[in-house]
Amino acid sequence: MDVLQAEFILGATKPEHFPASPLPEVAFIGRSNVGKSSLLNSLVRRKNLAHVSSTPGKTQQINFFTVNSRWMFVDLPGFGYAKASKQEREQWAMLARDYLQHRKQLRLVCFLIDSRHDPSALELGLIEELEMIGRRFAIILTKKDKISSKAMQERELQLRDVTQFCQHCADIIPYSSVVGDTRANLLAIIKRECAC
Repeated sequence: MDVLQAEFILGATKPEHFPASPLPEVAFIGRSNVGKSSLLNSLVRRKNLAHVSSTPGKTQQINFFTVNSRWMFVDLPGFGYAKASKQEREQWAMLARDYLQHRKQLRLVCFLIDSRHDPSALELGLIEELEMIGRRFAIILTKKDKISSKAMQERELQLRDVTQFCQHCADIIPYSSVVGDTRANLLAIIKRECAC
């Protein structure tokens, strides 16, 4: 399945800025520099839909994109960015939390975790939070091209163990924005979860 048309709609810095759209939404969240922009660009097969930066923490608002006039992809601010002020980090976290807890159009949260590292306490906490608020989520293990197949398999098993009792985890998918070999798998999950 190809995603052919994707368009930036708006960037929201307050909940009242969120678009009044009936489209089902898929949110993308993860630590700064986890590869969110690269993954979004990979999914829609465009180089510049989402800005890829060597500077973590570039996304400082919630960005909404329509995809094929069928879905809305929502890019949430990265968390854990040390160079932003504490006040900025808290504002981004509050905005993201408001969206995750209250957005009625939200159908799936794609939670990106860097496959090269053990999940942090912050990431484990977010998994627990998504589970507690009843949000469907998929864990996307990014940068799989940067580690061995054996290490990737071990990381996936680790996360499957973490989520074994989760009722709202849709799946765990290793992903490389460079290779793109599991792109169809992720799009299939999005299609399934957004089916109305």
